[in-house]
Amino acid sequence: MNIKRVGNVILAVNDLDKSLQFYHEIIGLPIKKQRRSWIDLGTSGALLSLHPASLTEQHIGGSIGNGITIGFLVGDVKSAVDELREKGVKIHRDIVEKDAGKNAVVLDPDEYLISLFEPIFDDKVQQTGGYQGFTPA
Repeated sequence: MNIKRVGNVILAVNDLDKSLQFYHEIIGLPIKKQRRSWIDLGTSGALLSLHPASLTEQHIGGSIGNGITIGFLVGDVKSAVDELREKGVKIHRDIVEKDAGKNAVVLDPDEYLISLFEPIFDDKVQQTGGYQGFTPA
């Protein structure tokens, strides 16, 4: 096997329009490609792909300790949280400070966890081992 990189993270969503509004209009991810039942968001690196959830399968996987968390690097986590709060986004966990930086967790329309991470080290794209809620951009 010769994996080159992560191609996309796929989210099964209950309401494609509501999720598109959240990730595109509220979070600010650009639409790369949109089809009737599949939307790719982002420009470089891994894409975030949305598609309709099954009507018969149980929706599971929404906890920090044992579930799916999508991590975004941000320049200023406080202003990001303030902006999202003003737009009515539910804050799951307010800002906490760790050795590696500041982190907050919000919920998307399907209650997937969205981690916002502001690193404190000089190399803003450096990945830190074991930091919960952090994924590289």
